[in-house]
Amino acid sequence: MSLHAVNPSAPDAHPTERQVREDLAAAYRLVAYYGMDDSIYTHISARVPGTKDQFLINPFGMLFQDITASSLVKIDLEGRILDDSPYDVNPAGFTIHSAVHAARHDAACVLHTHTVAGVAVSSLACGLQPCNQWALQFHERVVYHDFEGIALDADERDRLVADLGPTARALILRNHGLVTLGRTVSEAFILMLNLERACRVQVAIQSTGQAAYPVPAEVCEKTARQYESGDSTREVGEADPNAREWRAMLQRISPPRASSFRD
Repeated sequence: MSLHAVNPSAPDAHPTERQVREDLAAAYRLVAYYGMDDSIYTHISARVPGTKDQFLINPFGMLFQDITASSLVKIDLEGRILDDSPYDVNPAGFTIHSAVHAARHDAACVLHTHTVAGVAVSSLACGLQPCNQWALQFHERVVYHDFEGIALDADERDRLVADLGPTARALILRNHGLVTLGRTVSEAFILMLNLERACRVQVAIQSTGQAAYPVPAEVCEKTARQYESGDSTREVGEADPNAREWRAMLQRISPPRASSFRD
């Protein structure tokens, strides 16, 4: 299987769609780079610009490290593939991502992982704890959805959306994994990277058998608001607080490589 131009129509996509494809392919490569992938499972989706019912997702069967802009599959909320891709998509991925994209039009990107630390924290009755700086980004801003089995049942979508609510950008799927929502691909990825780090630190703390040093509630809220403002990371004159870090992240996967994510 060639890693280049799996979907021959993609290179001719509108420039705004092409940019989203490149960002999404980069996010797949970065998830693999940081060890947050799970073989051919889990998913990242991005809304096709200018649409409410179309999104891009990975071809089922391709490793995240091999995803390219042109290999992404365009699909609608009914599960119909809208381009000439030779691939289908993971049904569980369709269930979760179609539910979120249909309900949350502010979610340009939805990222789902099954990492060891993320699944561990999702399986704890206490959930994510405010025990480190990364976790405080999500203080009172993470929501939970109970495990119902592998996400193959369409009727689960209503319950997932109800648990997600109208504003949350971090969702913990109990006994399953993590989900982040971003207004851009870069935001969804950076949220997930920080949520994953928060889980890793929590598991490390809990493994010691010692109690975490408590952070006062007002400091937790202050820290969460500092993250939300983006003032500590935004470059002068730039609206997107994630842009500086995203550009740095792209250097991790830029050529020279056997295959560029932009192909």
